[in-house]
Amino acid sequence: MSNRESNPIALEDRIADAARLSSPSAGRNKASIAQTLSGLLPEHARILEIASGTGEHALACVAARPDIAWTPSDPDPASRASADAWAAEAGGRIASCRAIDTTVSGWADSLDPVEAVFCANMVHIAPWSAAEGLFSGAASLLKAGGAIHLYGPFLDGEASAPSNLAFDADLKRRDSRWGVREHADINQLAARCGFQPAGEIEMPANNLLLSFSKVRA
Repeated sequence: MSNRESNPIALEDRIADAARLSSPSAGRNKASIAQTLSGLLPEHARILEIASGTGEHALACVAARPDIAWTPSDPDPASRASADAWAAEAGGRIASCRAIDTTVSGWADSLDPVEAVFCANMVHIAPWSAAEGLFSGAASLLKAGGAIHLYGPFLDGEASAPSNLAFDADLKRRDSRWGVREHADINQLAARCGFQPAGEIEMPANNLLLSFSKVRA
């Protein structure tokens, strides 16, 4: 694993019930994410989630779409144990949580292809290399037409929401490598890895769900 493990994985206190962890932020946003994402995924899709955290998003999404198969992942052992504990309620539709760190070159090499990659609230609480690794690895897992879906806060230059600018400053105080990313920078990274914008949905609390479709085989 990378030196990300020397920093806190979560910015909030989690509630523990044995291995199962509950995230206050996931509790607030999991229903809206599941509802929105369910309208974007193809039938019987295989989904790889990057930086799954507690695993609550995975369970909410398969509950909203019983036809999909979901593989969570996280570099943090406690988060992986929590995701597996939540997955016990999914009737086998959530696979065992994988140990994936997108800052590690070749992280996707041993994985089976998927129809979509989902990532919530990672790219701002990680070095920029994590976002670069996310897109480059996803490019090897997805066929043309496959999608990356990113959820979280993003900046929009001078039009950025004040709350996101304040959050960006707070993140950078914690770790100079972190920060709320410019939407334009994400678009440029996606293009370099063979993706094009495929949708932008406004979500609660100044978050976005950004979708990118793979255009090169």
